[in-house]
Amino acid sequence: MKKVLMFCLMICMFTTLVGCNDDKTTIGIIQFDEHPALDKTTEGFIAALEAEGFVDGKNIKIDFKSASGDPANAETIADQFVNEKKSLIFAIATPAAQSAAQKTQDIPIVVAAVTNPENSGIVDSNEKPGGNVTGVSDLTPVVEQVALLLELLPNTKKVAIMYTNSEDNSRYQAELAKKALDALGIQWVDASVSDISQIQQVTESLVGKVDAIYIPTDNSIAKGMSTIAMVATEHGIPCIVGEEGMVAGGGLATIGIDYYNIGYLAGKQAAKILRGESVPADMPIEYLGEDEREIVINKKVADELGIVIPESLLNKATIVE
Repeated sequence: MKKVLMFCLMICMFTTLVGCNDDKTTIGIIQFDEHPALDKTTEGFIAALEAEGFVDGKNIKIDFKSASGDPANAETIADQFVNEKKSLIFAIATPAAQSAAQKTQDIPIVVAAVTNPENSGIVDSNEKPGGNVTGVSDLTPVVEQVALLLELLPNTKKVAIMYTNSEDNSRYQAELAKKALDALGIQWVDASVSDISQIQQVTESLVGKVDAIYIPTDNSIAKGMSTIAMVATEHGIPCIVGEEGMVAGGGLATIGIDYYNIGYLAGKQAAKILRGESVPADMPIEYLGEDEREIVINKKVADELGIVIPESLLNKATIVE
């Protein structure tokens, strides 16, 4: 009888330890929406954790949830993760990061695909976050993207800047693009949308009024890129976009950054936090280096638009069809 009781006690102790281990090593991922850039961010994050010795199902448990592009869903997921006392939250894209940061000041939060965390109100400053949030910015080289637009389309006189006006990251980049175009003496028009349902209508409204469309990184626009490309290409309007996934979706070109690498860098930050080597307050927002930027051109779209790609660009660009 004593042996049976001892065996039961050992089983209970083992179960308790396993349960505690899960509690101590559970990571909640809030991905704001599902499109190639954010999907690659998640992949990079998980790969970095594995490289650092944190393997899902082995010594950590990853709880992934998508908000499907709805800020209310992001808030609900953040509430759930806080109530479950996750060890760390990984929030992908600005609305997800804002939702997580508003729900807890105790659980460490690593963010990614957030253009300017300071401007979005989730850190005290990008250099000294000061709270429980750190992460990796996806600020793209907007000025260089505008220069690429003019290199490919030297006769451009008017550009539409298309973005979602409810996304802080998009508004910030749109303002950078406006300043860059002003400095070059190029006219621009604001072509903002409130949500994905307005994308086709706004794109159609630009036909015959602009020579090109510039689109920064933007979650709603990325999801609706095929609709924009369908209308724009049919009417001879090239789109210079914020990242490679939008080029694959029908944009003409970008100088972009690899979102897998953004996620990977965020995963390395998370590993430091999980090991107790650092805390978010002391970890500056990180950025990919200039050497990690890449020119990507959609040759099929260029051919459809009758645009001849300069040899100088073809030699150093990644070409997608």
